[in-house]
Amino acid sequence: MRVRPYGHEASIIDRLAHGTAAALRVTVLDACKSAGLRCIDVVPAATSLVVTHEARDSEAIRRVLASISDRGSVVTRTTGPLVDIAVRYDGADLADVARACSLSVERVISLHCDAEFEVSFCGFAPGFAYLTGLPSELHLPRRSSPRTRVPAGAVAIAATYSAVYPRESPGGWHILGTTNETLWDITRASPALLQPGMRVRFVRTT
Repeated sequence: MRVRPYGHEASIIDRLAHGTAAALRVTVLDACKSAGLRCIDVVPAATSLVVTHEARDSEAIRRVLASISDRGSVVTRTTGPLVDIAVRYDGADLADVARACSLSVERVISLHCDAEFEVSFCGFAPGFAYLTGLPSELHLPRRSSPRTRVPAGAVAIAATYSAVYPRESPGGWHILGTTNETLWDITRASPALLQPGMRVRFVRTT
């Protein structure tokens, strides 16, 4: 874990272990609040966390972040709200994934449904959440030939992540199924259905 300036009004903590940034976000917010400091935003990524703040608070906030770092990267995971997402396992890549992983189609579905995922970070497109917790048996690199059009609601996997495409877009992940859930809706108080720290389960439906 390393703390560095990220311009005049932000700091970055990097060299984090995969899957720890969302939990570290809570630690940072709590520590800054206890110190009487205001964070404008705290944004997790795969192995880093960016904290934006007022320029006048830069030194004080970096001292707080350094203190967290000095504690040896101990991060207390919190139990975020659980979101169930109904999935029809009718994806175009389901059979190919089964073959690549030397599993039956039913076993692929079972592994995906039985896992409890966590929203590690968001990116790529509004509402696109990177979910950690994919069983190792399903770890695959991205498709060698990305699609130019992936439909909204496509439930997919790539590398160590699962995700749901919030809208039609290009994409190179392996599509296992589809959902009718709306991942991004600007008319909601919180447009993104999934946010860092939340837990996600995929529920098979027909």
